[in-house]
Amino acid sequence: MLYRTLQWTAAPAVKLIYRPWIDGKENIPETGPVILASNHLSVADHYFLGLTTKRHIATMAKIEYFTGAGLKGKIISSTVKALGQVAVDRSGGRKSASALEPSLEVLEEGRVFAIFPEGTRSPDGRLYRGKPGVARLALASGAPVVPVGLIGTEKVLPIGESRPRVAPVGVRVGKPLDFTRYKGMENDRVVIRAVTDEVMDAIRRLTGQEYVDKYAKRNSPGKENDD
Repeated sequence: MLYRTLQWTAAPAVKLIYRPWIDGKENIPETGPVILASNHLSVADHYFLGLTTKRHIATMAKIEYFTGAGLKGKIISSTVKALGQVAVDRSGGRKSASALEPSLEVLEEGRVFAIFPEGTRSPDGRLYRGKPGVARLALASGAPVVPVGLIGTEKVLPIGESRPRVAPVGVRVGKPLDFTRYKGMENDRVVIRAVTDEVMDAIRRLTGQEYVDKYAKRNSPGKENDD
């Protein structure tokens, strides 16, 4: 209900203020499970990603949003739960992998799940190496992966700033990628890496970003993050 309310209120406001252009909305299936895989430039990305379809989009939210203390923590926790978000522990390893289970449930229910394969915002506007979560989800669920390229959102809300700016924003939605040919190979590391790289290349072709073959470090340009 809260998500629908935001679609009726916040979405029109975003369109009116930013007038974003969107290409390829028709590439998102109107029914059935779908994984939206997007580059990540700004905390504002969620708002523009939500303009690509009328369907409810579930995304990951850091686990701290679900466990905050005090009145503020309870309000934030209630909000992310009402929006249908999935908690993820960003410390890496098995803890992060645990987010796949509720994410798979979203897809098993025939819904849309969005993921930012880079795992964090790009520190410098370039496209960084994708983490394997998107591939694991695609292979485990059989759902198509629709690549999405966000353009210009880093200028709306740059890292380190809290006040949004008005800037040109565009969204390109690519054609669905089918990975059912790899059914039963979700534990093959070579396949997982190949699927992840194919998704990232599709995003790169939509955005035109320079690709960096290493993991992005949270808010620290130029350093590698191997978690």
